[in-house]
Amino acid sequence: MSSAIPEENTLGVIIGGKSRRREADATRRVIRAATPRRSSLGTGFIGIGAAVVVALRAVYGFVWFLGLWDVYPNPYPALAAWLVLIVTLVATFVTARVSGDLLPDWAFVLFLLGLGASVALDLYAVWPLHNVGFYTTAAVTAGMGLLIVVTLRRTVDVLVSVGVLGAALATAMIVNTAWSADTASGQITTLAFAVLPAVIGVFVVSGFRRLVQIELDRVLVQSTVSAPRFAVGMLASEELARLDLAAEELLDSVATGKVKLPLDPKTASTAASLATELRLHLIEGRRETWLYHAITESDLLGKAVTLTDKGSLAGLLDPQQRDGLLSTAWLLVSDSTKASAARTVALVIGPATASVDTPQGRKISVPIVITTTGAPRNRVDPATWEAIGRVGKYVDSTENQSLRVEIQALVDNPADQ
Repeated sequence: MSSAIPEENTLGVIIGGKSRRREADATRRVIRAATPRRSSLGTGFIGIGAAVVVALRAVYGFVWFLGLWDVYPNPYPALAAWLVLIVTLVATFVTARVSGDLLPDWAFVLFLLGLGASVALDLYAVWPLHNVGFYTTAAVTAGMGLLIVVTLRRTVDVLVSVGVLGAALATAMIVNTAWSADTASGQITTLAFAVLPAVIGVFVVSGFRRLVQIELDRVLVQSTVSAPRFAVGMLASEELARLDLAAEELLDSVATGKVKLPLDPKTASTAASLATELRLHLIEGRRETWLYHAITESDLLGKAVTLTDKGSLAGLLDPQQRDGLLSTAWLLVSDSTKASAARTVALVIGPATASVDTPQGRKISVPIVITTTGAPRNRVDPATWEAIGRVGKYVDSTENQSLRVEIQALVDNPADQ
């Protein structure tokens, strides 16, 4: 990372990787604090949609079951399977709504037991017919019923559950059904209807969560675009708020007479520590630019972007140039595929060159070099070039099969302000 990384914490102690990770986790703590207890990121609405889809599939399956009533040697186990399945699905949905779009472990276990009982009863009812794929109804709906919990449980929970269900149905089909050209398609189709909806739902919800988390992360660090040249980040703001409260409490205690003057050694040591921390925070605020905070406090950029800005020249960029540079880093890092999953970006800013005459007055030319790994030029999104153009004139080239961009950003001379 750049030389702007502080070498000590607010108490003047040399810091290492652990302290830097605390600083990089600031955005994640803000996200967790801002997330309500209900299903996060709007996935609760996806859960309601999944429940509607499951209800429609249940109606279709139950009607199909009624049409086969006279075919069953004993239809009552199949009817019991449907009753158990309906009670399980309704009870789970109501429990999740009442508990704030959460499904506790005990409720999830009961949900799985209900689905398992429904599948077992349905298989028992159709076993004498020797065609599991054609006659099972409640078992197929039970597999699709796992869609109800895709937004309430971990991905691994749902995938393991649907895997066990699929294995049970596949085993029953192999053991009970005489496979032929006439029966094979029905077995495979039924197995797909039971397994694929939950699997697809898991990947859709996971992709949605990742997308929204990335956008929320970007919104949080986007505030740095309008920050002063040197500023404190979100983590430092939290510490400053804590220090401010501690200082106010100490001063109030002295003012009200709770703490007598002169201060005892322990209280005097506390006051001295508060003063030292506040002073060091002011010093740090004079060293760290908005771009440093935008990178280190972003969950995505902090892992993939390296900044070198020895002269803290990023603070001289105007809001439009800042937005362009930050957008460039985001687009280069987030717009990745499996082929370029290890994409990284290195930003080198400065040193400043001679001033340049422009129609708006004399400007300072600040060179910015962007070097990527895992980002071939032909895979760069067109929006990236537009963002780079907002920073300044640029020249791009290919270096080690990756993109290298050299930008000349014209900024106001701080000596003229």
